[in-house]
Amino acid sequence: MLPVLLMRTDIELLDAWCAGDNVAGDALIRRHFEAVCRFFRSKLGEDVEDLIQRTFQICTVRRKELQADGSFRGFLFGVARNLLLDHLRRLYRRGEHDDVHMYSLRDLGTTPSEAVARNEREMLIQEAMRRISLEQRMLLELAHWERLTGREIAQALDIGENTVRSRLSRARAALREELERLGSKDSL
Repeated sequence: MLPVLLMRTDIELLDAWCAGDNVAGDALIRRHFEAVCRFFRSKLGEDVEDLIQRTFQICTVRRKELQADGSFRGFLFGVARNLLLDHLRRLYRRGEHDDVHMYSLRDLGTTPSEAVARNEREMLIQEAMRRISLEQRMLLELAHWERLTGREIAQALDIGENTVRSRLSRARAALREELERLGSKDSL
């Protein structure tokens, strides 16, 4: 039975799960758990199990919102992004209309759990990522670590593909600028 599940698409597994097939649900969760876990932990630390569980649960509840030509991964990270922003709003008691995603994690006061860096360059990148806005960080993570396409990122963030490209370009520039700042501090 397991090889059959591995051959099914994400959307087929989601549909089967919504129809009551818990084995399909388990397969879908196993397929994407690490990526969703990484998404939340890089911003909030270790205590993210509830957010991960709610992400997958909401995917089943909102299944009808996933367009026939849409990507499950784009849909999944869109749900995760919205949960993250709601969580940060509640955590910091900011107004519902406050643009939390425009703040950096340092501005919000959170300290993400960072893995022990293997070398100095990795530590600089991690620190630079913490200094850019949350929106820019999400863009870079979705593009580079999760390898989402421009179309999938557009779906996840509910913006146009051309907007993804321009914002991704600005995010890369912001990251480079932070890396330069951090590098010049180290050389003093």
